[in-house]
Amino acid sequence: MWTDDRIDDLVPAPLLRALVARTLVRDPQAPIVRDAKGEPVFDPELRDTENIPLTESVDEYLEREVLPHVPDAVVPDPAGKIGYEIPFTRLFYKYTPPRPSEEIKAELRGLEGEIRRLLEEVLV
Repeated sequence: MWTDDRIDDLVPAPLLRALVARTLVRDPQAPIVRDAKGEPVFDPELRDTENIPLTESVDEYLEREVLPHVPDAVVPDPAGKIGYEIPFTRLFYKYTPPRPSEEIKAELRGLEGEIRRLLEEVLV
């Protein structure tokens, strides 16, 4: 018998989220879905991340780089994850040209001869 209990009181939250994710269809015209605290629930499939330079404001970057392409984009936590990216390869890599193919072929021929000699010693 159905009572006035809310569905999320009857079904565990992880199961309810899984059912919703599998059965509902995304509708851009639908009202915003909110959690129990009234905060908007963001669709994890639409989540994206950006690397913003430390010298730039999040709001300025959002306005200039994101909003022209995704007008309804929001930053749920303006602080976000703050960190640094150090591209070690780009900064410290020293290019060394590969050896000439003839040199590699000669080395392989030498190794092949050595392997044959060792096999003859073992098998004889």
